Amino acid sequence: MIPVLSITGSDSTGGAGVQADIRTISAMGGYAMSVITSIAVQNSGGIHSVHEVPCGIVMGQLYSIFDDITPKAVKVGLINDVETMRNIRKEIIGCKSIVCDPGLVSSHGICLMSHEAIEAFRRFLLPESSLLVLRCDEAEILLDMKICSTEDMLRAAKELVSDGAKWVMLRGGNLDDNRLTALVYGEGSHKFYTTYNIEGWQRHGVGGALSTAIATRLAFGDDMVTAIRNAHDYIHSQVVYNVSSETRNPRLAELYNEFLSLIADNYSQAHDVAYYADKLAITTRYLSQVTRAMVDKSPKQIIDDYLLQETDILLSSTSLTIQEISDKLGFSSQVLLSKFYRSKKGMAPKEFRAHL
Repeated sequence: MIPVLSITGSDSTGGAGVQADIRTISAMGGYAMSVITSIAVQNSGGIHSVHEVPCGIVMGQLYSIFDDITPKAVKVGLINDVETMRNIRKEIIGCKSIVCDPGLVSSHGICLMSHEAIEAFRRFLLPESSLLVLRCDEAEILLDMKICSTEDMLRAAKELVSDGAKWVMLRGGNLDDNRLTALVYGEGSHKFYTTYNIEGWQRHGVGGALSTAIATRLAFGDDMVTAIRNAHDYIHSQVVYNVSSETRNPRLAELYNEFLSLIADNYSQAHDVAYYADKLAITTRYLSQVTRAMVDKSPKQIIDDYLLQETDILLSSTSLTIQEISDKLGFSSQVLLSKFYRSKKGMAPKEFRAHL
């Protein structure tokens, strides 16, 4: 078992914080260890209060871990005490992979760190980051600047790298009413990503789970670009698109989520419902009953929706030709992709790209 350490606060709802980190690390095959830095009193309505764990207790947790096991990667989340940050840096500085996702702002827009803590983070922990993960609104606070365009995102990422972070991921650039933009920057290169699933990627805890998944993949030996891609694919299928099994039939929810995971893994080679039903060892009719019960859509609609979104992303965020996109998505010809796209959006892929 590969040890991965999460240093962050506790979320009593279990949707984020150390609870979600342990769940993510374990689900991805790692051995989860934790240091709790704060305790949040919260529910689905938001955070009511946050209570800092005294520095001595935080460091006692950390010392006991490093005396026994050296983690392969560390994810550092919310810390709101200057002395704690200073001491944590001294302990983790030798770790090969450090993913910092400080959680400056809650999903409800509440700033969770004091001005002193923000400055301490920039001084002590940011320079040790193998990867710094921030939402754009958090980067605005950290850098005291507005981020209103992709150029602003790139400028912010460059400044954060100049402050010492090796790689930077800026998330949640809501630069368009219909999509979110993310940027990965490091080693002199950058890449933008877009998604039209705004609701999914803005769910409580998704960002923290993504940074933890990246740390886990780094612990397994991935390079940074591969770790980000593998972590994104995992969160994409397991968190962003899945449905809760708490308020629905657990067996149906399990099958539905497994169906989505299979689509994420196989959409570029299989577009037919029978393929996925066979993988799930159920009939196509039963698969249709599952998806109707969960989201009131047919399996084919879900597959097509996934393909349509991936097509939109490739059209808007890459310079691939239409033929290259059709090959990447598993269409046998550019003509078939164009026919599919026109049937769903009423325009050809070239027309969509021309309107961007």
